Amino acid sequence: MRLPSSMLSFVAACALFLGCSEPAEITETASGDRAVRLALNWYPEAEHGGFYSADVEGHFAEQNLEVEIIPGGPSAPQLVITELVAGRVHFAVSDADQVVKARSEGLPIVAVMATMQKSPRCIMVHESTGIGRLEDLSNVQLAISESRPFALWMRHKLALKDVEFVPFNGLVGEFLQKERFAQQAYVFSEPFIAQEQGSDPRALMLSETGFNPYAGLLITTDTMVSEQPDIVAAMVKASMAGWKDYLQTPEATNTLIHSLNSDMSPEALTYGAEQVAELCRSEDGGIDFSMSLQRWETLVRQIEEIEEIPASSVDPSDCFTAKFVDSAIPR
Repeated sequence: MRLPSSMLSFVAACALFLGCSEPAEITETASGDRAVRLALNWYPEAEHGGFYSADVEGHFAEQNLEVEIIPGGPSAPQLVITELVAGRVHFAVSDADQVVKARSEGLPIVAVMATMQKSPRCIMVHESTGIGRLEDLSNVQLAISESRPFALWMRHKLALKDVEFVPFNGLVGEFLQKERFAQQAYVFSEPFIAQEQGSDPRALMLSETGFNPYAGLLITTDTMVSEQPDIVAAMVKASMAGWKDYLQTPEATNTLIHSLNSDMSPEALTYGAEQVAELCRSEDGGIDFSMSLQRWETLVRQIEEIEEIPASSVDPSDCFTAKFVDSAIPR
């Protein structure tokens, strides 16, 4: 039986990120598949389930792809774009605000498929504080990535009375110990982990402030789109099939993800898959991988408004292409 190529050890992943300096070419394996690398923006979790499922269920192989899925970590949200531009990976997972910032800096990054239509970003507070809306956030320490656009948007739009920003370390330990402590989170992950450990989390969705970028995007470079469109098309088609499988029957893939990230319990992954499924749905209730120019235009305006990018430095239409998702949808 062919083992999933996603069974890459974390040691090997770190070696790739820290030691590889040669551009990653599209090579052919002994079986005739095309070998490509996909870098994740965090440790393996439910937010990556569809990509792992594409491997587990054989959808990458159906498209003659052998995909090396490279786990991330705390520095990965920024690092994956660096690796992509340097040619050390062919695809990566990122969020729309990161794409906009990269384009503003002249980096030729483009989104080719959306995983989540709704942003999973939330602020996690304790139920016992009585804080029920982001507008009510006050008298707390808030662990947050202060330089990220969503954090700047919060400062711009909300009063945040007596809120002390502190560094975010990706863990829930301090939240468990302090009642007047809040932190950034993904709705499908940290709230469940905190609840599992006896806490009383409440998730306040950032999208309610109007800042709702696409999340879990499959991104690549302008060069890949123009020079290797067949590879991009194959990757998008296989990933879409993987996500459809994962959202319907996540069990086998969750077993793999748990083996790669033991901090995510089987119960947390089951919960995560259910939450991700809701975030992937369009307004008509179906699973949707598409992107609209209007959404990208709104996001670019918002990031300009918080002065994170210069005005007119990004053309929203350059941030994404819809042609690969469109061509993968049966007519």
